[in-house]
Amino acid sequence: MRKLFGTDGIRGEANLFPMTPEIALQVGRAVGFLFRNQNHHTSKVIIGKDTRLSGYLFETALTSGLCSMGVTVYLVGPIPTPGIAFLTKDMRADAGVMISASHNPYYDNGIKIFAKDGFKLPDEDEERIETFIFDEKFQEKRAFKSELGRAFRIKDALGRYAVHLKSVVPGHLNFEGYKIGIDCANGACYQIGPLVLEELGAEVFPVGCEPNGLNINEKCGALYPEKVKNLLTTHQLDLAVALDGDGDRIAIIDEKGNFWDGDDLLAFFSLYLQEKNLLNTPYIVGTVMTNKGLEEFLKKAGLELIRTPVGDRYVVQAMKEKGALLGGETSGHLIFLDKSTTGDGLLCALRLLAILREKEKRLSEYYPPFEKYPQVLINIKVSQKKNLNEIVGLPEKIKEIERKLGNKGRILVRPSGTEPKYRVMVEACSFELAQELAEELADFLKKRLT
Repeated sequence: MRKLFGTDGIRGEANLFPMTPEIALQVGRAVGFLFRNQNHHTSKVIIGKDTRLSGYLFETALTSGLCSMGVTVYLVGPIPTPGIAFLTKDMRADAGVMISASHNPYYDNGIKIFAKDGFKLPDEDEERIETFIFDEKFQEKRAFKSELGRAFRIKDALGRYAVHLKSVVPGHLNFEGYKIGIDCANGACYQIGPLVLEELGAEVFPVGCEPNGLNINEKCGALYPEKVKNLLTTHQLDLAVALDGDGDRIAIIDEKGNFWDGDDLLAFFSLYLQEKNLLNTPYIVGTVMTNKGLEEFLKKAGLELIRTPVGDRYVVQAMKEKGALLGGETSGHLIFLDKSTTGDGLLCALRLLAILREKEKRLSEYYPPFEKYPQVLINIKVSQKKNLNEIVGLPEKIKEIERKLGNKGRILVRPSGTEPKYRVMVEACSFELAQELAEELADFLKKRLT
């Protein structure tokens, strides 16, 4: 069992294990040692962060650990997670580190590590880092004298990333005449989000762009798209965009107020890319949470949905294995492997707007993109997570509910990979049945877990 890394790096409440400065220092040392050994040269690591108060604490600790191993560190400050993924590859760095807890509240934080190709670090490298951290002999490894590392601040990081984002919009297109609302969740996109839209000609109405270290994701952003939706009528917006705290997920609201989640966007982009003969293979990658309606929709279009565990790293892994161009999660992580190595909310928004401008259509004209199975998701907060096979009576309970569903739905029970929660999802032919069965299963779990 891994002690530090979950499905998306290390994550937890700041200043409590595993998210302590002591652990961050050791992570920096382990990352420095790993890549110094792999490359046999002076290693270069880029560090970015979102806008959480504790970002200063972990930025300093990671930098100290890396420099102690002879690594040159480049600090870019607040930037979206996909920006770090891009810069790691663009600047020929050996690794990139993002300090963020994504959509979690401000008092949490996390550490995500990217390899030099811009993809998240593979499991085997994360396991090696953990081994180093908890090995007493590793404490003797360090650089001395002139081999110590240095740290520099990069001032043009956002500019580099902005150029990359705008590359998804064909040169003959712009967004002049569009009114776009954007909610940056008081997070990492607060500068670059409005900037790229304005540079492409849109009139921008920003919210959630005043971070103070404590308000990231607070009743705003992709988890609370109602805030930016309120701007639709007051400003006659053409589109509203809501991002999460580190900018790797997105929610869209069209001009009529229809909400577009990750499944809706996968359907929209799948048909467009198929129409343009841009799909290398007939595969679209989703997760176990992807709505069954999307799977049936894609099948009718001659495409096949590949399901993975929850987590964009698993989506990307399957995309690479299948040669798929497009993948994503219901929660709003959209990955285009021709342009990104991880979920990128801003890149998704720009690509969507470019298609609408090319076709001179409104997004609402495509709504709904497919017929969804009613889906109910219930989160159960716990103090400590157990393996599902340790929960007495759970397999029998799941079989009982599956009998009630027949072949007209799905059940999924899983522990969250990033929070102390279990998630219960039920799809059924009606919302009432999905709600009834989800509550029945959630009540069962609560009695066993709380």
